[in-house]
Amino acid sequence: MLADPVLAMPRFAKRSIALLVDVCLCVLTVWLAFFLRLDYWVPIVSDQFWEADIAALISIILALPIFVRYGFYRVIFRHSELTAAHTIVRAMAVYGLLYFTAITVIGFTGIPRTVGVMQPILLLLAIGASRALAAFWLGGAYRAILRQSKRPGVLIYGAGYAGRQLAAAMHNSAEMQIIGYLDDDPHLQRQVLNGLPIYDPQDLPLLVETKGVQSVLLALPSINRSRRNAIISKIQQARVAVHSLPSMSALAQGKVSLADLLELDIDDLLGRESVSPNPLLLARNIQGKTVMVTGAGGSIGSEICRQIMKHSPRRLLLVEASEFALYAIHSELESTWLSEPQNLASLEDGTEDQKSSPLIPLIGNVQDTGRMRVLLSTWMPQTIYHAAAYKHVPLVEHNPAEGIKNNTCGTLTVAELAMQYSVSDFVLVSTDKAVRPTNIMGASKRLAEMVLQALAESSPDTSKTRFTMVRFGNVLGSSGSVVPKFRQQIRDGGPVTVTHGEMTRYFMTIPEAAQLVIQAGAMAQGGDVFVLDMGEPVKIIDLARRMIELSGLTVRDESNPDGDIEIEVTGLRPGEKLYEELLIGHNPKGTSHPRIMRAQEDYLEWSELKPLLAELLVASNNNEIGKVKLMLQKLVSGYSPCADIVDWIHLEQDSHHGQALNDTH
Repeated sequence: MLADPVLAMPRFAKRSIALLVDVCLCVLTVWLAFFLRLDYWVPIVSDQFWEADIAALISIILALPIFVRYGFYRVIFRHSELTAAHTIVRAMAVYGLLYFTAITVIGFTGIPRTVGVMQPILLLLAIGASRALAAFWLGGAYRAILRQSKRPGVLIYGAGYAGRQLAAAMHNSAEMQIIGYLDDDPHLQRQVLNGLPIYDPQDLPLLVETKGVQSVLLALPSINRSRRNAIISKIQQARVAVHSLPSMSALAQGKVSLADLLELDIDDLLGRESVSPNPLLLARNIQGKTVMVTGAGGSIGSEICRQIMKHSPRRLLLVEASEFALYAIHSELESTWLSEPQNLASLEDGTEDQKSSPLIPLIGNVQDTGRMRVLLSTWMPQTIYHAAAYKHVPLVEHNPAEGIKNNTCGTLTVAELAMQYSVSDFVLVSTDKAVRPTNIMGASKRLAEMVLQALAESSPDTSKTRFTMVRFGNVLGSSGSVVPKFRQQIRDGGPVTVTHGEMTRYFMTIPEAAQLVIQAGAMAQGGDVFVLDMGEPVKIIDLARRMIELSGLTVRDESNPDGDIEIEVTGLRPGEKLYEELLIGHNPKGTSHPRIMRAQEDYLEWSELKPLLAELLVASNNNEIGKVKLMLQKLVSGYSPCADIVDWIHLEQDSHHGQALNDTH
């Protein structure tokens, strides 16, 4: 841009140029005034027409001191606005009066007196136009430079095809400035690719200081997880934010902005390799079948539905108690289904077999036996994925009766109806909190597992239903999960809150968990408790620290009091424990899938369990929380609840009772 060299000049040089321009304007306007008066062009420099030279000299001698006095050469032209225009008018009024006096009132031989009137007017227009032009020309360039300087500087890690595509897509971005590439190949380092230098990744800390790098964009779609983790660890030391490459379709369409750059996925945060699913296992209980998913609008339930739709079910029954959650997942899945050309064509053809979507949204609560009976008798599903559950530990601890009725009794209701209507496969989505639980949620889920184990054992010959339980840890991205919570707290400037410095959890992504649930269900023989291999447990405080650092920020603590984000320890909530486990026993067996193990767990026979469940349901309906907890201790191996009852109803009734006693005294 032509304006850039001018803006780069020192201030003295720019003032000198402005003064020279004004001198030229004085001469040109005198010359033009002579032309307007005489109706022919007078040579600017000529022995014959020296009068024009005298008039121009007088103009320069009068104009420049006045312009200096009124600050013409202290004004920043690119910021010239209404105030500057007023200054020009006032200065030109003074100049016009003096020039009029000299040329028109006093007069000079050979100089027409009308020049004293016309030239100040012409000079006013010329000076005003020159300042307006400078403001427009230099101001636009300066604003562009400012925008560029304010854009965050980013480096692209990877100078391959994906990196080049990303750089091309981001070339005109108003939100970021591509500074160059990072690449591990020593043959590429110190080279220039499409005008962008390629740097050694070892130089990243220096580039952060000298080039203002704020983010690194990972353009490495084909490397393995271990290599990716090593690169992320290296970047993390430089304290810059890390983002993932957007989809290639977004790049191709030029729809990439800063918001499109993805947060690192949880595998990047945890550093764990994922295992590709087995497509045969995924399709076995789904393809061409009627499938029901309870809790279809929940985090796991909705992802199971997404995976099911990829394998062509005959019907998918979306059962959900929340109207909004059901509407959301049904709208999403139907939109995806309609986006497939063959499905849209089938709607237009109106054939009998494929005239409508396979999706059927059904409002229903798993505790409602009548409603569940109608659904199963109407559609006769062959596979049920039972994901309906109350899963938030503190909430269930404060509402224990509802947790028992939904998680345990709701499972029993659907399981017994599944046997009655000859459902082939019933898969329960369970949790690691069912192992030696310290809370109602975990105990209710372990009891649900025991229900299915007992039902599978009680009628192995008469029942056509294979019962399967799949137990796994926390899924990231679900409602209440720590990663979205931590991300929001980091955006808000902190603090990031963890309940205990030693708390650890197992983690898995929602899509991987849903795929493994489906695959485990396909391997069932009946009464199986499958446990998903979730790798090593992760310390929550380490996860929080890693997320802060990968956002380009620092942790504020005693060793770094000037850091950006503080990690605050808030204390354990009711029912929480420091460590979660996946196995009650210690004798898991492997399966054909490297991430799925078969556990051997003890349980009560159905004849013994059934009356105890009936008694537990009565206690829950009556909100006898003390009795509920005692019964759970007898039923669930390893259940060790906290001593205090924190049920809201119980606490409120106790407060009323205490108040009544005080009133009597």
